[in-house]
Amino acid sequence: MLALEIENLQKTYASGLQALKGIDLEVEQGDFFALLGPNGAGKSTCIGIISGLVNKTAGSVRIFGHSIDQEFTFAKSLLGSVPQEFNFNTFEPVEEIIINQAGYYGVPARIARPETERYLKQLGLWQHRRSQARRLSGGMKRRLMIARALVHQPQLLILDEPTAGVDIELRRTMWDFLDQINANGTTIILTTHYLEEAERMCRNVAIIDEGNIIQNSSMASLLQQLNSETFILYLREELQHAPQLASFDNVTRLDQHSIEVEVPESLSINDLIGELEAQNIVVERMRNKVNRLEELFFKMTAKNDTAGLA
Repeated sequence: MLALEIENLQKTYASGLQALKGIDLEVEQGDFFALLGPNGAGKSTCIGIISGLVNKTAGSVRIFGHSIDQEFTFAKSLLGSVPQEFNFNTFEPVEEIIINQAGYYGVPARIARPETERYLKQLGLWQHRRSQARRLSGGMKRRLMIARALVHQPQLLILDEPTAGVDIELRRTMWDFLDQINANGTTIILTTHYLEEAERMCRNVAIIDEGNIIQNSSMASLLQQLNSETFILYLREELQHAPQLASFDNVTRLDQHSIEVEVPESLSINDLIGELEAQNIVVERMRNKVNRLEELFFKMTAKNDTAGLA
């Protein structure tokens, strides 16, 4: 079953800006799906239409088979949304923000309270339940937004930049939580500029640019399109110059203890390490120079920009 089905979705603003140019998109039930694109690509407009905050110009949107035009109230009850901006009353206690949100969906307090307790504990906010939301840190406010979006038990959760401004440790904690709720059956759509999140968590991905879907595939298929990866290797001994490697053309010495190497898709990192070891060069650790998805994302959007100028 499809959790989300979008057909020929268009949006033209009063200014004449055509934010969406007839996009088609399907998200399967239970998927963890990434919707990526540069600023101004149309992601927020698309999410706004799905959430009922933006009026579409043309096209259709169905959530678990229910049209947002003919069955808006029911369709919206199946959806939880976490926007980029904090949009709760910051003077209200944390616990009451979530319970009141449940009330908007017809969930009585006797049911909402234990659900609120469960999510606040899972997200590490239970000890702050009686604090005014304005006293929370930015990361805590992000987690409060997620708890609020989940309290009515939506089948589809949309996360718009959920870890913006969140430190690394908290981000990883949120990743684990989202993995858990997805494993328990909640379909998740994620937009993010921290592209390592999408590569780590999402199974399928669509890339939108200038109001068009320019890529829609599995994450694995998308990453296979990379012709090469660039690695930075940290070496045990000092090097005075870049080593000459038979199979690798692009090798750059960064400093006495590190080199940068481009590895084509026909070769592996093991091939690289083997050639280095043959020259008695020991690699202590390494890392990708650029996240693989990020590298591919910029290549694809740059290609799309070039085509538009032709």
